[in-house]
Amino acid sequence: MSRRPGAIRTPDQRLRVFVSSSLRELVPERRALREAIERLAMAPVMFELGARPHPPRSLYRAYLDQSDIFIGVYWNSYGWLAPGEAVSGLEDEYNLAPDIPKLIYLKASENREERLERLLDKIRDDDTVSYVTFADEEELRALVTADLATLLAEHFDDARQAPQASEETASEARTSVGSPPAPLNRLIGRERELKRCVELLVTKHHRAVTLVGPGGIGKTRLALSVAQEVSSTYPDGVVFVDLAPVRDPDVVVGSIAAAMGVRDRGGLPLSERVMEALGQRKILLALDNVEQVVAAVPKLRSLLEHTAVALLATSRVPLRLQAEQLVTVPPLTVAAAVEMFAERARAVKPDFELSESNEADVAEVVSALDCVPLAVELAGARVRVLPPAEMAKRVDHALPLLVGGGRDHPDRQQTMRATIQWSADMLSPPERELLLRLGVYRSSFALDAVEWTCNGLAEGSALDLLDGLLDSSLVREEEGATVPSFTMLATVREYAREELQHTGRLGPAEQRHADFYLELARRAEPELVTFGQAKWIGRLNDEFEDLRAAVEFFQRTEQGDAVAGIVWPLYWYWWVSGHMEIRAWMATVHDADYEVSERTRHIAEFYRTVGGMWITPDPAVIPEILALLDYFVAEGDTFAEMFIRMSMALLHLQQTPPQTEKADANLARAQVIAEQRRSPFLVSMALLLRGQVAMARGDWAGAATLYEKSLQIVRDSGDIFSQSAALYGLAWVQLALGDLQAARRLLIQHLEISVAMGHEEGLALGLEGMFAVAATAGDIVPAGRFLGAAQDIRARRGITGPTVLSNHQRILAGVLESPAAAAFQVALKAGTEADRADVLAEALALQHIGVEPAK
Repeated sequence: MSRRPGAIRTPDQRLRVFVSSSLRELVPERRALREAIERLAMAPVMFELGARPHPPRSLYRAYLDQSDIFIGVYWNSYGWLAPGEAVSGLEDEYNLAPDIPKLIYLKASENREERLERLLDKIRDDDTVSYVTFADEEELRALVTADLATLLAEHFDDARQAPQASEETASEARTSVGSPPAPLNRLIGRERELKRCVELLVTKHHRAVTLVGPGGIGKTRLALSVAQEVSSTYPDGVVFVDLAPVRDPDVVVGSIAAAMGVRDRGGLPLSERVMEALGQRKILLALDNVEQVVAAVPKLRSLLEHTAVALLATSRVPLRLQAEQLVTVPPLTVAAAVEMFAERARAVKPDFELSESNEADVAEVVSALDCVPLAVELAGARVRVLPPAEMAKRVDHALPLLVGGGRDHPDRQQTMRATIQWSADMLSPPERELLLRLGVYRSSFALDAVEWTCNGLAEGSALDLLDGLLDSSLVREEEGATVPSFTMLATVREYAREELQHTGRLGPAEQRHADFYLELARRAEPELVTFGQAKWIGRLNDEFEDLRAAVEFFQRTEQGDAVAGIVWPLYWYWWVSGHMEIRAWMATVHDADYEVSERTRHIAEFYRTVGGMWITPDPAVIPEILALLDYFVAEGDTFAEMFIRMSMALLHLQQTPPQTEKADANLARAQVIAEQRRSPFLVSMALLLRGQVAMARGDWAGAATLYEKSLQIVRDSGDIFSQSAALYGLAWVQLALGDLQAARRLLIQHLEISVAMGHEEGLALGLEGMFAVAATAGDIVPAGRFLGAAQDIRARRGITGPTVLSNHQRILAGVLESPAAAAFQVALKAGTEADRADVLAEALALQHIGVEPAK
């Protein structure tokens, strides 16, 4: 290894500490020594770290010759005396040690062998040797840490170099520091981040850039590429310093000095010598793994203020330097992750190739791993024993799969669990507890969920604790959520759940989570029928998996009343979103063999009876619904009464002939309740359904009046969902009156709102309406595509055929009996197979009836 001052040192070229002791009797002490040495970013030279094909004496002579510090630890044994040798290997190592600092540690003993006592007498007579006694490995660890830190500051590399004049020192410190270490594999999927870093360092001349992201995201690999890419901008070189083993912030400057070849010769503090060496030179200082020594940031700031150095750091937390430019390193794209998986798989199984038979499985695996590079690499390395198809079956519990990192990887990256544990260990106890509790959330969680989850934590506010988790990159912001929300990688979530499980705290954490969604449902109930409806529907969509998790927990723990407590207040959400699982949830409660309240039994009966009415209305259940109506009226539950009367009205319209008088009577009462509750949404819903009744009578003018009145109410209140429903109803009135252009315009407005809200049923109804308009105009091909796309939307939700609000059946029957039926069927099939976005774009671009869509 080149020892010339100023030569760039890769992470493996650290100060070497030779450890001499008996291998048999001091195993715990040698382990403690190794930990202390590595903690200070030095390299332990120990026989147990690797066998080599050389005679022992030649081996330790070579090791000693390359070492910078000698440590001897002695207790009872003098060591093995080989045949024909005058001294043991233990004494021979001491005798052969070159003129380097020697630190000797004596473990207290009353049974020390005589020859070891004679060796110790010789050591005591050597006035260049420092020695001290210790009691156990913990005391030894503390002593070695302190002594090595002192040596690093006072004697770095002096014993191996001849003294030089101070003017020579300055010249030596200014030698070129070389180029960054060469990466061992190619960079995949980081073009955007690489370009951004180069732009910041080269084009915009920023001097502090930090790559931030969770463990295993590929920060170090990206930093190496950045350093290579910008090396020509820094003619005086790149200094790469691996701080992963360093825990003491006071050692950071010493580590930088070691990498630069700066010696501490007394006089000036080492930090000033480093500044002197950097001066106004164009040097890039690349610091890897800064997260555990962020307390050293003031010293880094001082380097930036007093020299011309530029800093490129990798960290799991922002450094919060004043001039810091953060570059967040995100997960890979699926395509890049698949490419990385294949490359790693070929490294262990050269005949592995991506193919049509395995590419989908690989994509499923990397997606389940959130496309985190370390996780992807570890998974790829398992293809020798697990083909991608088998791997895909196991990714729900990925941590046991993600083991066996490369032997040249640090210990913390040998398994994905170790990488996460490394980050978790840096958290404060309250932050770590919050991380584990948040692990039970399946999707994203908003700030109110974090505050709820923090309940009972003794220290720190929710905001402060969340900020700490965000800084650690174990929690990240969720992009595109309706309300500001946060999430975590799937592997971090699995780690958190396993930790809770192992400590017996998973059940209480799941109860706390489920209770939050019970409370959220209660809060959402009034909001779902006000101007804030769209926001709440969006949030509930975002967090639906957690709603499901809460219900499943309550079912599993026989809390049927709590299931009803979530399901019942969200009635309008279930209808708008089309989540039909509620019927199965409430059926479980209905059939439960444990005790539930009378109210819960009636709610369960309501969903069992009425739950599917909006899709497959069956007038035969009217007697059962009347019994439910009697119960809720007696309970004074006007909200439930209104639900049931609206449901009754729709069922009366499905009778043959339609019972319009009964339907209108129920809706009139529902409208009174809505007006009493002062809910524009509920009033508009009553008016919309009364418009349906008027259409069933053939009263087009009356229907138009009701729809327009509903539209005016909801426009004033900002309720866009009801606006789309009113526009849909008005479109059918105009279609019945023969004004196809007006119907088309109204349906386009309805579709635009449904697209914006992500309302699946609204999209299907709108496309059915566009089918009717196009078919009436004789445009059979677009008519078929529109209806095919509507059927596909419903089929994906498990629904076949029209729903209770569909009005197109009569027109469809006419088309199927017409000469154009065959062409229509071809277009219908094409619509079911087409991309939904393409069909919607075609419908929204349809400017005139009877002509091709606008291009």
